[in-house]
Amino acid sequence: MKLVIVAGLALTTSLLAIDQEPSKRLGEAATVFSEVMATPDKGIPQDLLEKAHCIVIVPSLKTGAFVVGGKYGKGVLSCRNKSGSGWSAPATVRIEGGSVGFQIGGETTDLIMLVMSESGADKLLSSKFTLGAEGSVAGGPVGRTATAQTDAQMHAEILSWSRSQGLFAGLALTGATLRQDQDDNTTLYGKKLENRDIVTSGMRAPKSAARLLALLNKYSSRER
Repeated sequence: MKLVIVAGLALTTSLLAIDQEPSKRLGEAATVFSEVMATPDKGIPQDLLEKAHCIVIVPSLKTGAFVVGGKYGKGVLSCRNKSGSGWSAPATVRIEGGSVGFQIGGETTDLIMLVMSESGADKLLSSKFTLGAEGSVAGGPVGRTATAQTDAQMHAEILSWSRSQGLFAGLALTGATLRQDQDDNTTLYGKKLENRDIVTSGMRAPKSAARLLALLNKYSSRER
């Protein structure tokens, strides 16, 4: 009987930990974004943030995750609301596969992507989206302004950056697949939802998203 009780408690603890993972990931995404933007000379250019339609943040991809055919991680996305003055409730994504041309070292790697066009945002909100195949992607510039953008960056639908071992740099993440994570959406919102429904419906964000949304509004307001 004691063994059954212990096993039951262990299972309950495990399930609670799983239930808390999406909320925890929202907090981790907020920390990643805050730390990147705390150093303007080495962060995402302000003018790009102000023009972005959506943002994707994938925190703490483990060492070895970014290898050809072997990438895997989870993250969150938010898009501008219809008025353009704020950001939507967050939805969840998984990233899989693809090639970056080299292996990213370090214990963890953080990934940030900005979607720079309406068409890119529409593709992002589909159930499955492959970077490079269905939308042009380029490594984003680093620094206070986007004046150093190349022609490819100026016309890319998505700009991406990585942070590993303290180094923040542009990264052209071609071939990776982004999928909506309906299980994590269910955990956050209590029912099974498509990413498009979350982002476009004006849905109330969970409390665990408050810090991330406050930071997005702080650093990317179009009324600045």
